Amino acid sequence: MASVEEDFPRGGTAKKPTTESKIEVQRTEVDNLFQSNEQAETKKRKGAGKDAGKKLKKPKTGKGDGLTLNAAAKCVEILHIKNLKEGILMLGCVKEVTDFEVTVSLPCGMQGFLSIMNICDSYTKLLSEQLDSADTEDICSLRHLFYPGMVFRCVVAKLDVAKRGSLSIQLSINPKLVNKALTSSSLKAGMAVSGCVDSVEDHGYIVDIGLSGTKAFLPKKTVKDTEELKVGQYLTSQVEEIKNEGRVVRLSVSPLTVAQACAESKQGWNLTNLLPGLLVKATIKKVTKHGLILDFLSSFSGQVDFLHMEPEQTSSYAEGAEVRACVLYVEPSSRLVGLSLRSYLVQPGARVDHAPAGGDRIGEVVKDCKMIAMHHMSGAMVELPDKTLAFVHRNHLKEANAPANENRVLAMTEHTCRIMDFSAMDQIHFVSLRKSVIDRRFYRYHDLEAGQVVEGTVSILLDHGMVVHLSDHIKGLVPRTHLSDILLKNPEKKYVEGMKIKCRVLSVDAESKKLYLTRKKALVESSLPLFLSYADAHLGRVSHGYIVCIKDFGCIVRFYNSVKGLVPINELSSQPVVCPEEVFYVGQVLKAKVLQCDPDKAKMVLSFKAAVEGDTEEAATPQIDCEVGKRLEAKVLKKSVNGLEVAILPDEIRAVLPTMHLSDHMSNCPLLWESIQEGDNISNLICFSKNKQNITVTKKPTVRWSLEEGVVAKDFSEVTVGMQLIGFIKNIMSYGVFVEFPYGLVGLAPKSAMTDKFISDTTTAFQLGQTVFAKVTNLDEEKRRFLVTLKISEVISPEGDAQTRLINGLQERRAGTEMLATRENSDLRQQLAALTVGQKLKLTVDTAKDSGATFKSDDLAGATVMATKHHVMGVNLTSGQKATAVVLHVDILSTCVHVSLLSKLVAKKKSLAEGSKYTAMVQHINKDFAIISLGDTAQLTVIQTSSHLNEIFLSESEKLKAGMSLAVEVIEPSCQELQGLPLVSWERSSPKRQRTTSENQTSAKGHCFGDIVRGKVRTVKPASIQVTLEDGSTGSVHVSEVVELAEVCKGSFPTSTVKVGTEVTARVIGGREASSHRFLPFSHPKFTYTIPELTLIPSKLNTSEDFKAVTAKEKLNSYTVGEEITCFVSKFNPERKTLEVTTDPCVTGTVHLLAMITDAKDASHPEKKYKLGQAVHATVVEVNAKPQRFVLSLTGVHKLEKGSVTLGMVTNIQPQVGLLVKLPFGNSGTVAVTDLADAYRPNPLDGHSKDQLLRCFLLGDDNGKWQLSLRPSRLNPQQTKPVKDPEVLSVDKLKAGQIIRGYVKSVGEQGVFIRLSRSITGRAQLQQSTKYFVNNHKVLFEHLTPNTLLTTKIHSIDEKEELVHLSLLPGDTGKPDVLPESLGLPLRLIGEEKKEYDSKKKKKRSASESEQQQAESQVPKKKKKTKKAKTDDNDSGVEVYFREEEDKGDQEEPKSDSVKQVTPGSAGLSRLQVAAGFSWDVHLSSLKPASTAQEGDSSDGEDQDGSSKPQKKSRHELQQEKKAAEKALVQRESELMDPSLRPQDAPAFERLLLASPSSSLLWLQYMAHHLQATQIEQARAVAERALKTISFREEQEKLNVWVALLNLENMYGTEESLKKVFERALQFCEPMPVYQQLADIYAKSDKTKEAEGLYKTMAKRFRQNKAVWLSYGTFLLQQGQSDSASALLQRALKSLPTKESVDVIAKFAQLEFRYGDSEKGRTMFDKVLTSYPKRTDLWSVFIDLMVKHGSQKEVRALFDRVIHLSVSVKKIKFFFKRYMEYEKKHGTPQSIQAVKEKAMEFVEAKGTEAAN
Repeated sequence: MASVEEDFPRGGTAKKPTTESKIEVQRTEVDNLFQSNEQAETKKRKGAGKDAGKKLKKPKTGKGDGLTLNAAAKCVEILHIKNLKEGILMLGCVKEVTDFEVTVSLPCGMQGFLSIMNICDSYTKLLSEQLDSADTEDICSLRHLFYPGMVFRCVVAKLDVAKRGSLSIQLSINPKLVNKALTSSSLKAGMAVSGCVDSVEDHGYIVDIGLSGTKAFLPKKTVKDTEELKVGQYLTSQVEEIKNEGRVVRLSVSPLTVAQACAESKQGWNLTNLLPGLLVKATIKKVTKHGLILDFLSSFSGQVDFLHMEPEQTSSYAEGAEVRACVLYVEPSSRLVGLSLRSYLVQPGARVDHAPAGGDRIGEVVKDCKMIAMHHMSGAMVELPDKTLAFVHRNHLKEANAPANENRVLAMTEHTCRIMDFSAMDQIHFVSLRKSVIDRRFYRYHDLEAGQVVEGTVSILLDHGMVVHLSDHIKGLVPRTHLSDILLKNPEKKYVEGMKIKCRVLSVDAESKKLYLTRKKALVESSLPLFLSYADAHLGRVSHGYIVCIKDFGCIVRFYNSVKGLVPINELSSQPVVCPEEVFYVGQVLKAKVLQCDPDKAKMVLSFKAAVEGDTEEAATPQIDCEVGKRLEAKVLKKSVNGLEVAILPDEIRAVLPTMHLSDHMSNCPLLWESIQEGDNISNLICFSKNKQNITVTKKPTVRWSLEEGVVAKDFSEVTVGMQLIGFIKNIMSYGVFVEFPYGLVGLAPKSAMTDKFISDTTTAFQLGQTVFAKVTNLDEEKRRFLVTLKISEVISPEGDAQTRLINGLQERRAGTEMLATRENSDLRQQLAALTVGQKLKLTVDTAKDSGATFKSDDLAGATVMATKHHVMGVNLTSGQKATAVVLHVDILSTCVHVSLLSKLVAKKKSLAEGSKYTAMVQHINKDFAIISLGDTAQLTVIQTSSHLNEIFLSESEKLKAGMSLAVEVIEPSCQELQGLPLVSWERSSPKRQRTTSENQTSAKGHCFGDIVRGKVRTVKPASIQVTLEDGSTGSVHVSEVVELAEVCKGSFPTSTVKVGTEVTARVIGGREASSHRFLPFSHPKFTYTIPELTLIPSKLNTSEDFKAVTAKEKLNSYTVGEEITCFVSKFNPERKTLEVTTDPCVTGTVHLLAMITDAKDASHPEKKYKLGQAVHATVVEVNAKPQRFVLSLTGVHKLEKGSVTLGMVTNIQPQVGLLVKLPFGNSGTVAVTDLADAYRPNPLDGHSKDQLLRCFLLGDDNGKWQLSLRPSRLNPQQTKPVKDPEVLSVDKLKAGQIIRGYVKSVGEQGVFIRLSRSITGRAQLQQSTKYFVNNHKVLFEHLTPNTLLTTKIHSIDEKEELVHLSLLPGDTGKPDVLPESLGLPLRLIGEEKKEYDSKKKKKRSASESEQQQAESQVPKKKKKTKKAKTDDNDSGVEVYFREEEDKGDQEEPKSDSVKQVTPGSAGLSRLQVAAGFSWDVHLSSLKPASTAQEGDSSDGEDQDGSSKPQKKSRHELQQEKKAAEKALVQRESELMDPSLRPQDAPAFERLLLASPSSSLLWLQYMAHHLQATQIEQARAVAERALKTISFREEQEKLNVWVALLNLENMYGTEESLKKVFERALQFCEPMPVYQQLADIYAKSDKTKEAEGLYKTMAKRFRQNKAVWLSYGTFLLQQGQSDSASALLQRALKSLPTKESVDVIAKFAQLEFRYGDSEKGRTMFDKVLTSYPKRTDLWSVFIDLMVKHGSQKEVRALFDRVIHLSVSVKKIKFFFKRYMEYEKKHGTPQSIQAVKEKAMEFVEAKGTEAAN
């Protein structure tokens, strides 16, 4: 019974196999237990006479070892890899044998692998013994057991998914698997069985034939004397005799008898134990264009696909003929048997060629091939130019992801294909038409040669190297030493999986598929000749090689393939080398010159020394490309005085960064050079230029800006006169300077164009490397030279250039200083780096002279601290005296600090105002920078000594010097980038004029920081108080400066304590600018304010205490997250729903909506809760000084915690996820559908809307996304009602048999997936989902939309895998079935019915009887309504015929879905769509390929044949036959008479066309007839005939044909042919409908762009036509372009007459309802009906649309409006009637009563009106 159990699984849950999920897929495929793999395509049986047509056809299947019948296939197709299952038996042919596996050619071009472990048990045992004993002498390798061309039976043991997604077929020839279905009792003499030699005995061999308890013995004498069989050898032998009830079997292997042994029915073969390789006598039962269907062994059906019909005899195959066939494969689950008629398998003694006759052609690209046959389900046959045939699998007719269009392929006259493989089993080449395959550079290892540069993808890193894939099938190894020029310690840092890399092939062995690659840059990019063989190594040639071995006598260098040579010790270097190992390393790439070479002996002597000395082309090619203008990061490899050698990351490309390119300021370059060390990474470099020798990179900010902004010329051809470029001084000559620009362009600035001043000596003007602006003045095209000018008057510098350069320069300095400080672990340098300009130091005088003074400081031990005589003027110094000095400049390289002791600089600093002007004095000059002091403010800052890049100083007098005066204007009082120093603009000035303005400024009235002032309160606002001061000016008091913070109560209003008119004493703490009212930071005491900021707090008025200014930044930094602070409400922003609060005049914080309320009721008007000026306690959520962010919370919490409850706002509703919710403090979360309520509702998400506020319980967070719950049991655990649907927290909480509710997640082939909680999803398999039999999950998919609420029963739980198996069957859940009864689906058989059904099958009933039983057993008990056909004897054939027509109609419904799935080919020929309101084929189902058209007859006939035995027919059967013949005759007659029947061939069409030549329907059917045979040209010809034949009066009929022709060209023609047909159609037809039809065709075939273009033309050409605007609008809305549709409506209203406006707007509104935004549609209707209230037709339309799209509340409101219209009573009556109908359908008894009352009121009102 074991085998029976496997063939007939019992339903229920299958044991979960350990392999991958593939098995599950198979499980659902045989969901209906008795169905072969035909997807239940329903068929009628003729001659049954009973009502059998209603039932699903089931092949008759036997039980146990009895006779087993199988159904013939529907359409013969080849075996596809996707249909393979484990356990399928096949015949295979050895293709090649390696040490550990055999590659096997399988039928239909497939290829499998037979592992050494899958031969037989005794061989495996032998192997393991040999391994243990480590003695491998007498082991018999695979090469001894198998040879190419050997044919054997095998079984698919496993289907593996390879890494790249392709299936790998693992085979086994283990007799236990191959002969699994045979039993000792089923063995008969004469049977041909396969087995493996188990052991070698004295007189013969014990053969393992896979039957336990049966010993098979093969005597030696029957084996040819010459060959000695070995353990594991495969044999096909014939059973000679069977003894002891099958316990002992004697075999023989005489080749002739075995080959001729034909399987006979008396040997008891059945479908369970049928084996591939058996020869059978068969009868052809049916010939189709795709193959044959045969009957063999009396009652089995098998198929021969076109690949296995003997090519010479194809035409001679006829039904009923006898043939010898060989079983090719047996598919046990679907009972499919494949046979072959090919002579090499059928004829005795024939051999299978494992290689094609014409030699190896794999990989060859062949042009001019002709396609000779298309087999829709399988592929196509192609004839190559040399007349050999090849086969294209259907997957290779198109690109991998392109849609199938077999007709287009067939219509092409010539094809180019690539030979992919030779199938030994089919003896034919398999080719591909895929362009991607044909264009592939490398198809097999033979296509590769050593020395080729190839691109590949990193696959995996191993210890010994890296595997690189060049294509799907070709992979190579980069050995560890070849991963880089040097040995990488951590290759994983450089290479990651999937990375694209360039390699060079070192060697390739195509036979053993071994490919070695190198990643050594020197080898990959070498331009020297390659040594691929010794013959290439001519004397004196130089090439790159790599060292493989270092010995005392020299180095062995290897090149490509296995070419290697010796470099003797004396040729290693020009200097003597004693120990080569110290100088060289293995893997090093070097140039070597050939000194002598002997190709015959494969010996070569080389020299490194000669290669270096005699190498003329030292100019190495530049490394991998690097774009100029590209931002880079590089690593410093080597430092030299002139620059740095760097390696650009990540490719390690070598480049040069000259020292002068480190900065725009030449004085910064040495400092930066000093601070950079080898091994450092430098970022923000940009590639400046590249040539053959090297790549130059630059770090000059100005040059970088020009490259990034595109202010460059990439080539001489782009240089134009007047163009402005940025470059640097490359060379200085007596006649001018050369300026180099990016991309290596060089221009000359002659002496006269260098500057606006007169110049005598060019060397004094510019420095080498200085950055300059240049403008092109002259071009010399011939010599490719150009001249530039550097005159400041002629070049324009970008805005803000000077400030940007100053900031860049100082930042570079700071970076260099800090790097030096951190590098040299010296405390002194770190202390020096910490000093800033303007910082005050306490020093001790060391020496004091006339020329200046030096100082000492404990903090700066070892540094030189000095002041020049100018900086100690007016200060008497003595040695040892303490003094305070201010820092002017720090030179970290010479550890020198310049200070000043001038009193005006050491004094207290005054604050500066933006825009104020000062006279500044230069205090210190340091090359490119100068330190200046601003007037008498004691403020210092830094400026550049030159104000323009091109500025030059010819004499000393022109340069800035200490003591000079400048006029400056403050741009920013405290600039972040200058470390808080003011940023100023300056120009040289005559000192006199400036002084007066400075005096004026100080005398301006104003108040200084810390001043005590008096005044009178002018106004009191919630957030501030205005005070009029004694001098008439106005001051302002911030709400936080009225009362001591400690005394402020929550909710109080501090400003309300002050009354208008009171006298107050205040103190100045800051100020505002009069113009902008921007609050200025509390700053310098000497600075005055126009509007002072005051404080009234008593503690701050105390002058004796130290009173310091606090900046906004300091204030912000003093707050910490989570701290509670007091603040004051200053503003509510209604758009953003945020509250602004202030803690201080200069600090404002933000509170977001969710952080200010705890109750959703306050959400609409939070400002009512918080009034302006009110004091509130807030918690700090986030604080940041730069960028300034200060976020607070008023709810007392500042971060979310698991288990707490918070408010959230719904941001999105997604059926698959649930609700997406925005949470406080920038968090977000999701509420799963199962967490919305304690009792599940049918539409869980309906009650929720966007922006709704909810209380959420925080379950926990997952990567920053919170999981939330809205269940009342979570939110208020104390007051909840009992929970109806409890939360399921883990699989452990569930029990088998438990009833539980859940929501549908999705429906797929594997079943219905049901969400039981947010983390647990259960699955109900298809057979556990419904009591009806469904052959396709799509039926369930349509009825079970996501989030449908279902009650389910837990069937079983797999704790380990955490899988929950559910059942939805009514018997389990007690609920109705998920599918409605109205679908009329058949019930699935269960329990008793099924047993009864099976037992009936055992008794061999006659065909008609068993059919009748089956029909009855399948009528569900419930469905008594099914009409029974009469079975009276006098029943006429015609009636039966018509009744069958009805049945066919009934059947058609459930069939349509499955047909689509079974035969994609049939649906693949998508039909032409005619938009004029009729279809191509009135009542016939889709256009199927020819084969399916004949299926009806074939399968009906076969159903009887399948069960008939070769015995005398009974009387009943003769009667049946007679009836069938009669019926066929009647059918033929009625076909000829019935005009509605569709003709089947061309003559029939021609006959009908003679009768009605003007019927477009007929012509179109004729076209469709040609198209289904893929005869596109004939279809075109028919259309042209139709246009000539149809009378010119029949405009509509002609238009139909034109439309069909347009459709045809759109699908099968070109853009050009479509255009021509369209232009012709416009000439012969009314243009408007033609345009309309083409637009529809475009829209339907998703050619949106073309459709839109056409509509635009139509809107211009037919602007007076309303229909055009409407169809254009419909199209736009269907595309989702709502805004464009609105714009179109406006255009339409302008173009159309006014009387049309109302209708057009109404129509657009309808369209909005249907395709766009129903809200918009409603608004449009409202507007129109407000203007035209009497248009009851529009009211009626509006009501219809609202009923369909609106809510009940909205619909009722609309009805109430309508019944109060002032229109005729008749119309109002009509509306009342509609209102009533609506309420009856959707309302309650109360609402119906309400309508009746309204009607009564209306009637009464009318009555009183009439009376008056």
